[in-house]
Amino acid sequence: MDEEQDLDPGIKSNIVNILRDKSSVKQKVYDNTFETFSSLKEVLHELINEINDDLTGSDRRIKLDYRDRGKFEAEAKVAEDTLIFSMHSNVFEFDREHSVWKTSYVKANKLNSYCGIIYIYNFLADSFKYNRANDLGYLIGRIFINREMHFFVEGKRQMNYVNDFGSQIINVNELRKIVEKTILYALDFDLLTPPYDTVKIATVEQVNTKIESAKLQTGKRLGFRFNSDDVFE
Repeated sequence: MDEEQDLDPGIKSNIVNILRDKSSVKQKVYDNTFETFSSLKEVLHELINEINDDLTGSDRRIKLDYRDRGKFEAEAKVAEDTLIFSMHSNVFEFDREHSVWKTSYVKANKLNSYCGIIYIYNFLADSFKYNRANDLGYLIGRIFINREMHFFVEGKRQMNYVNDFGSQIINVNELRKIVEKTILYALDFDLLTPPYDTVKIATVEQVNTKIESAKLQTGKRLGFRFNSDDVFE
């Protein structure tokens, strides 16, 4: 058997430096993101309870509902909508075309760009109620958190503020603002009837299993360009 060769000192040094720098940063980012997501769950739950208290005496069907879906997910039912808050377990870097690279904060230190992500999706509540697996949900926002608890939100309309990255620390107050804007956006984002040509044909199977619970795809903007909602209002 050949004698084991020592690892090249330069390569070994490079590996050690990467582990000390980049890998430790990623671990810190994960911890911060998970801590933030746990706080977001509490904020979401508390806000829903507050809103429901204000709705006392109203139609019970318009009351909100919160459900913890596990370590990385939470759900809020808001009228006809279901909002899914989902934390990704990995840490990400941005592509070179992303506007985050233009911020002075990231230019000062590239390690500041590593972020964890919390996604916010908007589905129709009936999609889950009737198990319509092919229905569409829309990403209406995503929260990025880095090693220093700095954050920015990328999303629709008033939820988008990338240029502030490096100037704000994520905390309970900021999370509440994000959740409030998310709920308001979902309530303002109405279901539109799909274009006639996309639903003019149905199969016998779909009719036999009742069209409303079959595999006819339903989404708030089915057949329309969702990007038209990107403009601030």
